[in-house]
Amino acid sequence: MAITHYLDNAMNIRYLVELNEDEQIYLNELLSKGKSSARMLKRANILLMADRRKHQDKDISEMLNVSTSTIYRTKRRFVEDSLWEALNEGARSGMPRKLDANQEALLIALACSEPPEGLCRWTLNLIAEKFISLSDIQVVSTETIRRRFKENDLKPWQKKMWCVGKMNADYVAQMEHVLDLYARPANDAEPVVNFDEAMKQLVSDISPASAAKPGQAGRMDYEYKRVSVANIFMFFDRHRGWRKAKATTHKKSEDFALCMKELVDEHYPDAEKIHVVMDNYSTHKAGSLYKAFTPEEALRLLRRLEFHYTPKHASWLNMVEIEIGNMNQQCLDRRIPSWDKLHSELAAWGKRKNDAGTTIKWMFDVDRARKKLTRAYEQLNPS
Repeated sequence: MAITHYLDNAMNIRYLVELNEDEQIYLNELLSKGKSSARMLKRANILLMADRRKHQDKDISEMLNVSTSTIYRTKRRFVEDSLWEALNEGARSGMPRKLDANQEALLIALACSEPPEGLCRWTLNLIAEKFISLSDIQVVSTETIRRRFKENDLKPWQKKMWCVGKMNADYVAQMEHVLDLYARPANDAEPVVNFDEAMKQLVSDISPASAAKPGQAGRMDYEYKRVSVANIFMFFDRHRGWRKAKATTHKKSEDFALCMKELVDEHYPDAEKIHVVMDNYSTHKAGSLYKAFTPEEALRLLRRLEFHYTPKHASWLNMVEIEIGNMNQQCLDRRIPSWDKLHSELAAWGKRKNDAGTTIKWMFDVDRARKKLTRAYEQLNPS
């Protein structure tokens, strides 16, 4: 009975593609260069032809010799995920990830361990089986594992490999610096705040349900469009059990500078020095404050700030990645139609977490790093 009711009230879901000027330029340049894969070029053509209903799906299918299901998936990924996801069908950059930071750390550690007895190397299938047995995840695809390895430059099937990025002297120096900072006791005068960005597409429905005809069951027709792309700055202080998610339209130098000003003047007005741990992104520089403020104001803020950078390919070292994973899974894993809704949902999620004082018990320190990565350390100074 329930199945019949569901079929009688079937839903047609459509996705409206609206490319902005930058996206149109990028796609046209992609096609003119012709250096990308045939699959990516075909999806670029689909998006350009579907832009603002220039062509119907059946016409696109005939002109490009592509199935309507591929057109549907490409349009859906553009609206719900991003242009990059629509073109690549790969990693969900900035979107809720299948593995959180703790699980990724376990995966990396597993890839760096000795393979099972009787085998000379790990395979993706073997790692998937072992990973499931050691975690609370019931299913994980080899494609998910492959993407995580690619992001961290891991190749466990090869005999020669560096486990986490390029484990050279600079990497070790930055890693130990951050771990040493984490090991310091809580100090209200010098708080440690982790910082990073994430992305969320705002998606709304634009076509209401159609009225049922006499004697027929109603039919739901939904059409979705991308409203905007939100950048989300995330602050996290594990000692204080505090986090803040701030949604903005951009993540330019000025936006970063405003975050640092809020950190100094609003969130930690009494702190003598605020230690900010983040990656080496192009806007995460002292110069960004000079772009946004007068030299006097920029210097005032920088006297209260000290930046600490994680090594390249070491997102696992930034504790805020765990909070971003929590935010994605607990708050953002759904369609959010407007900026007002995004702001209110992030505020409610942050308040609930802050009121509970939830935090992270960070166990990895310099001593453990030297013990776990003995071989890598030995390579630094062979003499």
